Amino acid sequence: MRKVKDFYYKKAKKEKYPARSVYKLEEALNKYKFIRRGDSVLDLGCCPGSWSLYASEVVTSKGIVVGVDLQEVEASPRPGGSDIIWIRQSIMEPELITELRKIRPAFKVLIADLAPRTTGNRWTDHQQSMTLVRQTLALASELLLPNGNYYCKAFQGEDYPDFVKEVGEQFQKVKTVKPQSSRVESREVFVLGMGFQRKKY
Repeated sequence: MRKVKDFYYKKAKKEKYPARSVYKLEEALNKYKFIRRGDSVLDLGCCPGSWSLYASEVVTSKGIVVGVDLQEVEASPRPGGSDIIWIRQSIMEPELITELRKIRPAFKVLIADLAPRTTGNRWTDHQQSMTLVRQTLALASELLLPNGNYYCKAFQGEDYPDFVKEVGEQFQKVKTVKPQSSRVESREVFVLGMGFQRKKY
């Protein structure tokens, strides 16, 4: 087991988070402050729940978090955190937007730690990742409030620069984030869009 995995895995266990991925959100959030107290947060691909739990603590009881995943999530909110509404649904289903709008018409922040089932083929895995992240961006364009924020995992590859460009067309600032808790050899990076502005056609 790699040292980095050991450290963040043990840290997550100690701090009672379901997965070490929580630190990929925490590190970026400490630097860029894209989730704040009282915010409404939509977490796509939320299972096993670490990002939703952490976001609920940041927004406090004044905010709300909605987590969406194909799998059922059973994580309980942490003390002082906001309510978390779990939805078991595919992000590719058109009815998801209707379901979400029954809870809130729009959200301040959309976060996504989605990953496809990997095949071992770099090109295939990259294309499947791009399909997912482009869907999260499409949902952001439908569901984010003006000046809202977006933080999404993507795998680097031939289509990645085009995706960053697409994010830049809808956000005032765009950053590529590589958290320390992400393994150096991993092709995963996180795209941060801040200051949502509806795309002009």
